[in-house]
Amino acid sequence: MKPLKAECGHNALDVRDDFPLLDQLVHGQPLVYLDSAATGQQPQAVIDAVARYQQTDHANVHRGVHTLSHRATEAYEGARDRLRRFINAASRREIVLTSGTTESINLVAQSWGRPRLGPGDKVLITHLEHHSNIVPWQIVCEQTGATLEVAPILPTGEVNLDALYALLAGGSVRLLALAHVSNALGTINPVAAIIRRARELGAVVLLDGAQAVPHMAVDVQALDCDFYAFSGHKMFGPTGTGVLYGREALLDAMPPWKGGGDMILEVRFDGTVYNDLPYKFEAGTPNIAGVVGLGAAVDYLENVGLDRIARHEAALTACLTERLAAIDGLRLVGTAAHKAGVQSFLVGDIHPHDLGTILDHQGVAIRTGHHCAMPVMQHFGIPGTARASLALYNDAGDIDRLVAGIRKAQAIFA
Repeated sequence: MKPLKAECGHNALDVRDDFPLLDQLVHGQPLVYLDSAATGQQPQAVIDAVARYQQTDHANVHRGVHTLSHRATEAYEGARDRLRRFINAASRREIVLTSGTTESINLVAQSWGRPRLGPGDKVLITHLEHHSNIVPWQIVCEQTGATLEVAPILPTGEVNLDALYALLAGGSVRLLALAHVSNALGTINPVAAIIRRARELGAVVLLDGAQAVPHMAVDVQALDCDFYAFSGHKMFGPTGTGVLYGREALLDAMPPWKGGGDMILEVRFDGTVYNDLPYKFEAGTPNIAGVVGLGAAVDYLENVGLDRIARHEAALTACLTERLAAIDGLRLVGTAAHKAGVQSFLVGDIHPHDLGTILDHQGVAIRTGHHCAMPVMQHFGIPGTARASLALYNDAGDIDRLVAGIRKAQAIFA
C-alpha cells in the first residue's frame, strides 16, 4: 500500500485501485461514487473471497461430515471470529449473524422487547433515526402497550441532549435506541456519554452502527452498550449480511425470534430444545458466501487501518463542507460540530432529483430523497435533500467533480 500523501489539505488513501467497479465510465465520464452511505463498493479482496468460496468450498454449514461442509463451516465461523475481534466483543457467542442492521434491530425488538415491555414502559429513540430504528419499535409498542418517545434534534442536526436526558430521567424508559452516526446528516452522536447516563438510569441501550463501522474503530466493550447492530454492505462487504452484537447475559435470556433448522438441539412434537448462543438466533441456511465476503471485508478494513480511514475521511469531510458552503445559493442541511463523511444539501430551487440526474450525466453518483429518514426531513420542513457521502476510496478530485456538476446544474436552471 502506498504511503499517505498530502492533497488538498488532507491525507489521501491510495486505495481506489482496490475497487474494480470504480474504474468505469458513466455517460462517458469517469465514475465518481459519492453514495457510500447507501452501500459501499467491494474491494477485489472481497470479490475474490466470495468467488473462491463458490468455486472450491460451497456446501452447507454445521450439518455435514464431508470435507466441503467442514471447509465451508470453517470459513463461515472464521468470519464470526473476525467480526468479534473487529468490534472487540467479549465472546463469539455475542456475535449473531443476520441479514443486516434492519433484521438485527427487529430481532431485539421482538426477542428482547416483546416479552418484557408492557403498558407504562417506554422505548426512547431520537428524531435522527433511520426508519429501521423507528418502525420496529412502533410495532413492538403496538404489540405490548408500551409507549414510544422521541428526543428532539437541534437546527444543526444534533440531538438535544438536555431533552434526551430529561426523557431518560423521567422514568419508565426500558430501552434507548439511537444511531451512532446519522445516515441522513452525518451527525456523530456522543454515544459513550449517552450510554453512561442511560445505564445509570437502568435503561438498556441499542446502537444502530450501520454508518459507523466502515469509518471509525468501534469497541463495544469500551462503549458499554447492550446491543450494537450493523450491516455488511455498508462496510464494503456483500449485501444481505449483518451483525447483532448483544451482551451474552441478555442474549442468553432472550427467546428465539425465528424457528427452523440449526437453531435447535432437539425437536419433538411435545417440545423443542434450542441451540446454544449464538445459533439459537440463526434459523435456516445462512448467506454463507456473503458472510465469507464480510469476513474478507473486515480483513481489508483492518489492513488499511480504521484510524487512517477516520483521519482521511475527517479531512475530506471538512474539505467537502467548505467547498459546498462556498457555492452561492447552496444550503447545507445538517451542520453538527462532529460529523462523519455525509453531507445533505439543497441548491436553490433545483429539485434534488433533478440535481441528481444532472450529476449522474456528469458521472457523479449521489443520493437524493428522504434517505429513509422522513422525520429528519419533516424537522427541516423539506421533502428531501441531495446527499453526498464519502468513503476511504474518495479523494479531493471527487469533490472537484461534484462542485463542477453542481455549478453546471445551476447554469442549466439559471
